Amino acid sequence: MVKNQTQVAMFEFSGLTDDRKLAPFLFVFFLLVYLVTILGNVGMMVIVHISPSLHTPMYYFLSHLSMVDLLYSSVITPKMLSDLLSEKRQISFVGCALQFCFFAGLASTEIFVLSSMSYDRYVAICHPLHYITLMTKKKCRGFILTAFSISIVQSTSSTSCMFTLQYCGSNLLDHFYCDIPPILKLSCSNTRPCDILTVFFVCFCTISSLTTILVSYTLIILAILQMQSTKGRHKAFSTCSSHLMCATMFYVTVFFTYLHPSSSRLEKQNKVASVFYAMVTPMLNPLIYSLRNQEVKRVTLHLLYKHEN
Repeated sequence: MVKNQTQVAMFEFSGLTDDRKLAPFLFVFFLLVYLVTILGNVGMMVIVHISPSLHTPMYYFLSHLSMVDLLYSSVITPKMLSDLLSEKRQISFVGCALQFCFFAGLASTEIFVLSSMSYDRYVAICHPLHYITLMTKKKCRGFILTAFSISIVQSTSSTSCMFTLQYCGSNLLDHFYCDIPPILKLSCSNTRPCDILTVFFVCFCTISSLTTILVSYTLIILAILQMQSTKGRHKAFSTCSSHLMCATMFYVTVFFTYLHPSSSRLEKQNKVASVFYAMVTPMLNPLIYSLRNQEVKRVTLHLLYKHEN
């Protein structure tokens, strides 16, 4: 790339691969992943909306999780798919800022929705007699509103910090979407304030929500171990296992991407982790809940049977 002393107007992605023979295969694969993501998450939202038996706090959070998964996957995947078939993988400076802002905000929202779901499971298992009074509609809406509010502050602050820096050298982003590490690497300004802000928000969002999840599940496990009925223990564990699997996948990839020392040797691993939490996890979440949740399976089969008749 030609270096100059003016602010860059365009960024160019390195993309997922430089192998033009591999690109069509990746395009077809990730197109299928994206289609399954759309069908799975839209299907989950529709099922929860039209089924009175699923109008409970657990499924209220699940429908919002599906909405967030669908949106933040859609911020990344369509552009990545078009770049796989394009000679030029470019995005405007403003477009990059918008992509990052929406993606960062939605990813943070997902983190807090997952922690809200863990609290809901804690109340359901540890305080079942008070579940209705503790998990009111107003309280559930408050959790979701708080998740979006914190995420808006986080994404706008990070975006403002990053995109007010000077980018006067190379415009080649070694990634397939606009993310913090590859963007800051291109800046010819002092990036230390943005580095500190990034670490603060990543630690605040992930650690606060992860603490909620760990404390909730510690109390849940203790409550399950005290249950006399084997059937009761199995039922309690099965209601939590889907959420635990989704949360684990998301947190592992986020921590790997943002909280390890910078190293060129890890750039390919970073891309793999980014693919996982940006595209694969949003596809897997509704599938995990559909396959492991008996209530969702029952309602889905009932709706399909009703439609056929």
